Amino acid sequence: MIRPAAPPGPFQPGFWRSPLRGPGLTSILGTLLLAGMGIVAVTGYLSHVAYEPDLGRNAIVDPGRDLPLNFGWPTHPSWLYAATQGLHVNVGLVVIPVLLAKLWSVMPRLFAWPPVASPAHAIERLGVAMLVSSAVFELATGVANMQNWYVFKFDFVVMHYYGGVVFVAALAVHVAIKMPVVVRAYRDRGVPGPRDPDGLVAVEPAEPTLSRRGLLTFVGAGSALLLVTNAGQSIGGPLRSLALLAPRRAVPGDGPNGFPVNKRFALTGIDRAAVGPAWRLDVGGPDPLSLTRDELLALEQHEATLPIACVEGWSTTERWAGVRLSELAAMAGVPDPASLLVESIQPRGRLRQVTLRGDQATDERALLALRVNDADLSLDHGYPARIIVPAVPGVHNTKWVARLTFEA
Repeated sequence: MIRPAAPPGPFQPGFWRSPLRGPGLTSILGTLLLAGMGIVAVTGYLSHVAYEPDLGRNAIVDPGRDLPLNFGWPTHPSWLYAATQGLHVNVGLVVIPVLLAKLWSVMPRLFAWPPVASPAHAIERLGVAMLVSSAVFELATGVANMQNWYVFKFDFVVMHYYGGVVFVAALAVHVAIKMPVVVRAYRDRGVPGPRDPDGLVAVEPAEPTLSRRGLLTFVGAGSALLLVTNAGQSIGGPLRSLALLAPRRAVPGDGPNGFPVNKRFALTGIDRAAVGPAWRLDVGGPDPLSLTRDELLALEQHEATLPIACVEGWSTTERWAGVRLSELAAMAGVPDPASLLVESIQPRGRLRQVTLRGDQATDERALLALRVNDADLSLDHGYPARIIVPAVPGVHNTKWVARLTFEA
């Protein structure tokens, strides 16, 4: 069978002339990308688990279509979610220059002629297409979410989850296929005329203007720059001011409530009167309660220094004071609750209700917080009362609480 001649332009073997391309460079970039994206995939999965999708209405994706890989998310250490989600976001940014360099290094393969040489080749090409498209989708939408730039018309969390499933599956297949090539490339380093099964080495190489080491340095510098301009929102302290890419690097002020906030009171649609003197906390159980804020303040107050960590990668650690959830459970006649349903005054929003596991609700650091840093909560931070629980996603630290229902 006579194959048709390749079209002009990038389909011609002599079109790609960079002397840097080859199995060695591609293998190095691929190894770095595998390590980085592996961390992103694992921490993304852990973030999904931390939402406790098996409880109440916590599920972000359809429970019938969720992978059966969930487990109880621990409350120790208290900074666990802050660490895993901080890694997820910051490593996700770091790998962007590596991914771009990797795609550049294999560009000739994207214009291989003929595009499909056999059924096996077709399957491999389809797998690569799924891998590249899902990786670009995950990183692009992740960056948009960090910036609160929702130009897309779909639910970010749902699509990010399913996109991650596609990416991990495609990555596993790609690694299985390409691992022998990578091992061979490392073995052949420094050998003249290394084997080039993928046709990456230029047929007519141009004069080099940059060494491979220089290219890797350039990629590393790009990754470092992205890390420096974002990591401060996860680490906090003076580094927060350097997080130029983080929309929440700025704080509302210097007072006790001067720390980042995800949703401001003015955007919730809550009637101001609902958080005024007439506010009551309803506590459900065999012995239901209805308590005013003054009555809550009259109960024994406890303090806990705990972080709030959000899916966008930012976190802040503050000193909270309020009533232990376990003591409210005992007052309501449920000393050993199996779960706790928390309901906010917010009139809408998927997470205006959240369910906490029994061990989360009974942790001695889990509070119905009334004050922070020796001051009353501000409206933006959940006045008159909010939940604060160690190691849970920020959205599970419900603000403007209206009702707690303890289930035996």
